[in-house]
Amino acid sequence: MKTLLLLRHAKSDWADMRQRDIERPLAKRGLRDAPRMGAALKQQGIAPQLVLCSPATRARETMELFTTAAELEAVVEFEPTIYEASAAELLKLVRHIKADYEVVLLVGHNPGFENLLSRLIGAERQMPTAALACIEFAIDQWQDVEDGKGKLLWFLIPKMLES
Repeated sequence: MKTLLLLRHAKSDWADMRQRDIERPLAKRGLRDAPRMGAALKQQGIAPQLVLCSPATRARETMELFTTAAELEAVVEFEPTIYEASAAELLKLVRHIKADYEVVLLVGHNPGFENLLSRLIGAERQMPTAALACIEFAIDQWQDVEDGKGKLLWFLIPKMLES
């Protein structure tokens, strides 16, 4: 079994329109939501051994707040191909993950993440900011991940956590 977690970056700040897209930081709401989603992952009792994160500022900030709140002790790698990647490019990345990793977290962006999730589970699914999807595959090697073969175990968004 392999488990893939997809985390879309939390809400980003658009205040400075002169700022390059890759440099946009998290907005106030994003700074609130990212650690809440990390705490939610901890409650699920799942801990990735590997985190592959986009180098974009908003993704890095999301990942840092999320992994701290989840109390993860994972290998973290910043993967440039995640930024602006299509679902096909993301799938290629997933298929190249080493087999020793059972649970992997990807942190990145739409539309790539939303399209990848839909492809993997064989159903249209939207991923708003800070959405977290848990997909399970009945495989031994990441290279065997195929469209429509993933089982969506659970899907969380910040609004589901509000009391």
